[in-house]
Amino acid sequence: MRGIFDERPVRAAETHRTTMFEIFFDLVFVFALTRVITFMAGSPTALTLAQGLLLLLLLLYSWGPYTWVGNLVRADVGLVRAATLVAMAAIFVVALVLPDAWKQGPGLLDAPLALALAYVVGRAVQLVVLFWVSATNPPLRSTLRFFTVPVVLAWLPLVGGALLGGAAQTALWTGALLVDIGGARIASAFRPWQLRSVDHFTERFGLVLIIALGESLISAGAGPRTMAPVGAAVVAALLGLTSTVCLWWLYFDRLAPAARKAVSDVPDERRAGVAGDAYGIGHSPLIIGAIYVALGIEEVISQLSEESGHYDPLGWEAATALYGGAAVYLISRLVFRRLTVRVVHPTQVVAALLPLALLPIGRSLPPLAALALLTVFLIVVTWFERRVDQHDWAQAAPRVNSGPQKT
Repeated sequence: MRGIFDERPVRAAETHRTTMFEIFFDLVFVFALTRVITFMAGSPTALTLAQGLLLLLLLLYSWGPYTWVGNLVRADVGLVRAATLVAMAAIFVVALVLPDAWKQGPGLLDAPLALALAYVVGRAVQLVVLFWVSATNPPLRSTLRFFTVPVVLAWLPLVGGALLGGAAQTALWTGALLVDIGGARIASAFRPWQLRSVDHFTERFGLVLIIALGESLISAGAGPRTMAPVGAAVVAALLGLTSTVCLWWLYFDRLAPAARKAVSDVPDERRAGVAGDAYGIGHSPLIIGAIYVALGIEEVISQLSEESGHYDPLGWEAATALYGGAAVYLISRLVFRRLTVRVVHPTQVVAALLPLALLPIGRSLPPLAALALLTVFLIVVTWFERRVDQHDWAQAAPRVNSGPQKT
């Protein structure tokens, strides 16, 4: 009988789609992302907002290689599934300790060190699976030789920062992020990844975004933890729902299918590079923007749920999360649009930057008014983008070879 370690991975077909097992894995991953909201909401200062961004980037760019794994081989079969379950457990540990990511304890394995070691396990599983998959794929093995170096080097400052704590931890974890992401981007430029199924690749990124929007909305709705929401908080929750619907509409209504078609029509030798740039550079910040908007909504609802009938202005930290998150989402959407369908208008850029201009106004308004202002803005942007899209998908078709998109 053939031993279990003699088993070979099952190659994914070009028509491969996202499996239920991969969605299950992504749920655990998005749970870790939403725990970043818990971390930042505990003490929403400029420092914690920046530290939250660092955690989000580390998580997002550690998830990406699992998308490539599932695109090359079936992630729900055999040893690949077993290895992914190990990675799932590691990510779950990261999520559990994440709210205390900068709190060192008296034990031998405090929260920062536990987070760093669990993160290293998750990345190590990626590398083991990818090298195993590449045993009969010399081009992929060549890519991995370039990719592995920055990934492993980043583990040193990550663990070192967890041991030192404080400002040194922030600095070293930032360095680890720069080494990991920067080195991986340079490596992929020299040795691009292989893309087998465009549908699987684009669908996987889209599903993570929609799960993040949904989970972020749940997290925002759970903002007031000590009492039932008052009337104003219920109105704020409905405004938060409306804002989230707008974020969903801006990506999934027309842009997502047009981008998938555009990537599919890129010549084979360039497709992996275009897909990697579009979804690696343009897509991950969409999730980051959605997480920050959720944090801002949670802060608004928390303030409105206080027993005092007097509400102070929203404040810089909550306004930065709310309006800054919306700006990150809109700007990232345009970057993604430019890298795929290759059509962006100056008016769209102005609209994407407007939340930054509204931020000083929002921070001086009462919480409910600040959220209402952003919601009205997103409704107007959604209406405007819908009109632009209806015109562009037909006009830009000859340039992007994507054909007109139907409603």
